[in-house]
Amino acid sequence: MSETSTLLVGRNRLFLEGLKSLLKGSSFEVCGEVSGVADIEDVVDGSDPDLILIELRGEVALLVEDLRQLQDDMPDVPVVVLTDERDPRTLAACLNAGADAFLLKDISLEALIHSLKLAMMGQKVMPTDLAAALINGAVGVAPASCKRIEEYGLSDREQEILRCLVYGDANKVIANRLDITEATVKVHMKSLLRKIKAGNRTQAAIWALNHGLAPGLPFGGGAEPMFPAPSGAPALSQLTG
Repeated sequence: MSETSTLLVGRNRLFLEGLKSLLKGSSFEVCGEVSGVADIEDVVDGSDPDLILIELRGEVALLVEDLRQLQDDMPDVPVVVLTDERDPRTLAACLNAGADAFLLKDISLEALIHSLKLAMMGQKVMPTDLAAALINGAVGVAPASCKRIEEYGLSDREQEILRCLVYGDANKVIANRLDITEATVKVHMKSLLRKIKAGNRTQAAIWALNHGLAPGLPFGGGAEPMFPAPSGAPALSQLTG
């Protein structure tokens, strides 16, 4: 079983120690623990981790700032947010800032491991009820336009690629789904991002949700990461004290 070097970021020492203990024996090997993003350089020793788990405690604006910093410094490293926040606006803010997964602390250990694996595969993972709020247009990164989707000039192929982005598909997966080359996917991607004025894939996925391109989602290829903890399996929320 290949190991995924995993860095923990958070100020709650008890929570981090508990999370580290839970991940022990899994494929996610904790390579370090820091209280803030600014301290990461002190523990990575010149080599980026494969995955970062960051706890949301306190101001959402501070986490968004940290996520953007990580996006600039380690754009290829998936970042997973662990939180008690059930506000879809917080979810949207984190996704827009570069988070790859948004997981609640009452998730079971089995669901956590499954969700982390999905994030490592390039998929977006979040609670389905919060995703539904985005789908229904209850919240977005920016106010939704009243323009109909047809008025954006998106081709049928570009709309297909947008739907794939909602499910977190990487370019290779999109190419296989649509039976086209990765180079063609990139050409369409550049065009659709320009047309909808999105800065990145995550913004495009949220735009698609708010414009009804993917009804009946869950994220992560149909996975339900938020199933209840089985008997005897602790939820992360039990570690916060």
